[in-house]
Amino acid sequence: MGVAAETEALLAAKFEVILPHLNERQRRLLMGAEARALGHGGIAAVARAAGVRAATVSLGVDELEAGAEPLSRVRRPGGGRKRLVEVNSGLRAALLALVEPDTRGDPMSPLRWTTLSTRRLARELTGQGHRISADTVADLLRQEGFSLQGNVKTLEGKQNPDRDTQFRYLNEQVKAHQAAGQPVISVDTKKKELIGEFKTAGRQWRPAGRPVQVAVHDFPDRDLGKAIPYGVYDLAADSGWVNVGTDHDTAAFAVESIRRWWNGAGQGTYPDARRLLITADAGGSNGYRTRAWKAELAMLAEQTGLEITVCHFPPGTSKWNRIEHRLFCHITMNWQAKPLTSHEVIVQTIAATTTTTGLSVHAELDTGRYATGVSISDAHMATLPITSHDWHGEWNYTLLPAWPTATPDPATTATSTLRDDPDDRAWLAHPALTGLPRREWGQLIDRLALLRHDQREADLRRQRGGPRKVAAGTGRHPRLTLPERLLITVLHQRLGLPQAVLADLFQVTLMTANRAIRQIEPLLDRAGYTITPTQKRLYSASDLTAYALSTGAFPQKINSAS
Repeated sequence: MGVAAETEALLAAKFEVILPHLNERQRRLLMGAEARALGHGGIAAVARAAGVRAATVSLGVDELEAGAEPLSRVRRPGGGRKRLVEVNSGLRAALLALVEPDTRGDPMSPLRWTTLSTRRLARELTGQGHRISADTVADLLRQEGFSLQGNVKTLEGKQNPDRDTQFRYLNEQVKAHQAAGQPVISVDTKKKELIGEFKTAGRQWRPAGRPVQVAVHDFPDRDLGKAIPYGVYDLAADSGWVNVGTDHDTAAFAVESIRRWWNGAGQGTYPDARRLLITADAGGSNGYRTRAWKAELAMLAEQTGLEITVCHFPPGTSKWNRIEHRLFCHITMNWQAKPLTSHEVIVQTIAATTTTTGLSVHAELDTGRYATGVSISDAHMATLPITSHDWHGEWNYTLLPAWPTATPDPATTATSTLRDDPDDRAWLAHPALTGLPRREWGQLIDRLALLRHDQREADLRRQRGGPRKVAAGTGRHPRLTLPERLLITVLHQRLGLPQAVLADLFQVTLMTANRAIRQIEPLLDRAGYTITPTQKRLYSASDLTAYALSTGAFPQKINSAS
C-alpha cells in the first residue's frame, strides 16, 4: 500500500521550511525518521517530497537503525576530502626546504633573501607543482612547530670569564657603601633625541582619525639640534637627576652631570658623606678605558673632597645597569607618542616622570660646550690620585680627593697667589694663552663691547617691553667685566679648562661662568672670530699655572715669589 498524495504534500511543505536550517547529517536523519514512520513505501515518498535520491533517505534509515551515539560532527571520521599532505607526499618536504634552507634542503633556495610570507610560499610551491593556498601553508607551518616571531636580543658577544664574579664584587661594594650611609649612584647616557616635529615610539589616546602630525623623515634640524640626556640615579633615595646636554657626549659632560647632581641634590641628601660609589657601563663617555673620564673624576674628587670609587659593569652587560630599569625606561614611557619639539619640552617631560613606588626626577638644561678628541698623556695619567682595586683594577678603582705633592709646587703657589690677588689676573691675557697679540686682543675687546652694548639694550628692551625709564648705567653691575668674560670663554674653548675651574679661579659661581660663555660665544660669531683649540688640554688651575710658567706667560713677580 503506497503513501497518500496528501501525506507527500504535507511532508514537502514541512521539508521546505525545516531542511534549510539543518546540516547534511541532520537532514538525512530527519528524512530517515519520517520514512520509518510511514512504513512500506516511505523511503520513496520521502525522497519525492524532499527532492533527493532514495539512497540518501535509505542511508538515514540505516544510521537510525544502527543505534550509534550522537556525533559532534557532520561527517564520520575519515569522511570528506583527503588532506593535501596525504595526497601529495612531497608537499611537506618542499615547504620545509623553503623555510629552512640552511638545514633542510638547498641553501640556494629562491626565497633565501626574501620575506617568507604564506602567500609567497604558496606561490613558490605552486610553481614547483604543489598547488596550495596561503591558508593551508599557514596550517602546515603551525603543524611543524613554526610561528610568527620577532628578533630576540640575546647575543652578547664574547663574555668575560670573570663576568659573574664582577657582578658579585660590585654588589658587595654597593652594600658596603649603603650600610655606611654613603651615596651610591648609577650613571649612563640615555639615547640621543632629535629636537623637532619627529615621531616618537608609542601610542596615546586621541580623537579618532586625528593623530599628531610629524615629519616624514628623521633628518636632524640644524637649528634645534639634538638632546643628550645624561642620567644620575640615586639607588637609596630612588631619585633621578638628568642633565640634558646640547653639545657632545664627552667625559667632561658626564662628570659635569655628576657634579651638578652632587651640588644640587647629593650634598644635601648626604651631608656627612666622605665617599661616593659610581656604577657605570664599560664603554661610552664613562667607560673604563676612557682616560678623560678618570681625569675629570680626579678633579671632581679634589673639588668635593669625596673619595670616589667606580665599579664598571663587565663589557656587554650594560642592560643590567640599574639606571636603565629604574629611570630611563620610565622617561621613555612618559614621552611616548609626544614629539620632542624643544629642549624645554624634554626637560619638563623628564622632570614630570614619576612612578607608583615613589620615583622623583629633576632635570635641567646644560648648554655648555664640551670639546671632543681630548687626549690625556701618560705623564698626566701618572699624576692622578687613582688606586686600582686588587680585583680587576681596570674595572674597579678609587680616586682620592687630594693630588699627591711631595714638595711645594711653584704652579700651586702661583695659583694660590692668583686667587688671593685678583689684580694679578692680567697675565691671563698673555698671547701664549689667548692666541692673540696684545693689540689684537684689545681690538677684539673693543669690538665685542659695541656688540655687547647692542645685545644688552635689545635684551633689556625685550624684558621691559619698551624703552628704558631710567638713565643708562644704573642698576646692578655684573660680577664679571667684559674682558673677564672673554678670558673665561677663550681659556675654556682654547685650552679646555673646565668651567668649574674657571669659576673658582675668578671667584664666581659655576652658573655665572657658564652664563658668561653663553653671552660671549654669539658675540664672537658676530665679530667673525673663531677660537681654535690647542693640542694642549688643561684640567686644573695647577695645570694652567704650570703651562703659563713653561710658556713665559707668568709675570716675573709671581714667578720669583714662588
